[in-house]
Amino acid sequence: MSKVVVIDDDPMVQELIAAALRDLPVEVSFADSAESGLAAIRTQEPDTLFLDIRLPDLSGIELTETIHALDPKLPIIFITASDDSNTAIEAMTVGAYELLLKPLDIGQIQEVASRAISARRMMQIPVRLSNDEDTSSNVMSDQDSMIGRSAAMLEVYKDIGRVAKQEVTVLICGESGTGKELVARAVYQHSLRSEKPFLAVNCAALSETLLESELFGHEKGAFTGADRRRIGKFEQCDGGTIFLDEVGDMSPSVQGKVLRLLQEQRFERVGGRDTIQTDVRIISATNRDFEQMIQDGDFRLDLYHRLNGYRIDLPPLRDRGDDIVKLLDFLLTKYANEAAKDIQGIAAETLELLKSYDWPGNIREMQSVIRKAILKSTGPVLVPDCLPSEICGQVNTTTQDSRDAQSPLQESASRPNTEINDAVDLVAFVDQCRNAKSTSLYADALEFMERYLIARVLEESAGNQSKAAADLGISRGSLRKKVRELGLSIEHHVE
Repeated sequence: MSKVVVIDDDPMVQELIAAALRDLPVEVSFADSAESGLAAIRTQEPDTLFLDIRLPDLSGIELTETIHALDPKLPIIFITASDDSNTAIEAMTVGAYELLLKPLDIGQIQEVASRAISARRMMQIPVRLSNDEDTSSNVMSDQDSMIGRSAAMLEVYKDIGRVAKQEVTVLICGESGTGKELVARAVYQHSLRSEKPFLAVNCAALSETLLESELFGHEKGAFTGADRRRIGKFEQCDGGTIFLDEVGDMSPSVQGKVLRLLQEQRFERVGGRDTIQTDVRIISATNRDFEQMIQDGDFRLDLYHRLNGYRIDLPPLRDRGDDIVKLLDFLLTKYANEAAKDIQGIAAETLELLKSYDWPGNIREMQSVIRKAILKSTGPVLVPDCLPSEICGQVNTTTQDSRDAQSPLQESASRPNTEINDAVDLVAFVDQCRNAKSTSLYADALEFMERYLIARVLEESAGNQSKAAADLGISRGSLRKKVRELGLSIEHHVE
């Protein structure tokens, strides 16, 4: 369970933050002064800190230097009643993760705390590269593991070792769900910047305006809704590492600003005139074909060469041979322990089905399949009935070429509404997860709802991805990414 420390002398603020974090898997401790706050940080070793800028014995900004000496990677969320832009700049200059204005909003507290805990996890929890040891012995450790001893994965491990300590950009390429974030974290953790911040930005999850603001910050009044100055990730992460996930989804204007930053290590905030100097290392990742994007004019060739200081290609799961069995063993032990279920193994028939499946969603899809199979199982061995229909061969399969061209939504023509009807019963699904004491209820329920929503909209649009994306209010690239992650396949209706 994650730990959060709140340093604020206002009991009302303490109660509000406690109420906001009550539904998250966190343990919250409180302090009402700088002295007691430092003691809490030493004893609790928190994952995130809420810090009031005005404390009775010392300024929160002045306290930051001591906090960073204790824990340089601790995300600090400043709290202030002042909307003075100088306060925001000063807070970000000393290394704040985020700045919240009073009166505090419960939803904003939850959102910022979740992001900060995730950022802390990426910086703090080491990525373990596979070796000849039994991977099951490491399932309950505090490490994330890259499992695999295939020739393709050994090359990935070598690449990480070759480039980690070099001050060059890294481009990680691979299909959705192959583990690009783990590789980025491993590069960071073995780099010369491992004691500096590591921040991740998903370029596909934000609109052009929001992404530009997230990366470079903005001045007050720069656009509708910009009610105060915001410090962007490049300014906030000075001296550290930025991970740009799905970098191929950046708009041309954002691409131009990122190119200038890489060339000069300088930029301006959105709506600003002041030039800001920064020193960041960029690790980027994409599941898209850069060569085709450049040919189509969707991505700048000069930016591609800047990002591609060193390229690491991740193999799809279907090309990793015996790694599939190792991953299945690892995930079975991990999720059985999380669900507190005595699952001793996988039946031979089930294992053959899992080994012969193409895994269009790669490791992310495998994680989802094994987690759900464990929840569905009624005995100590996973049998074929625990697996989803597309793995058991009850649906139409697509060729490799059509999967690459369309992104898979594997849904049988003879059973067009089965998955949608099953997905409607969210109450039963949540009850099942709760009874199994799942520790990933939020992620499971979110995936459950996404599968229903995307499958339904695609079905209603007769497989037209452009129309479905417009109805969902997301980009076509984001829809294709979701379809791959969920292991769906698209069938077009022709009359």
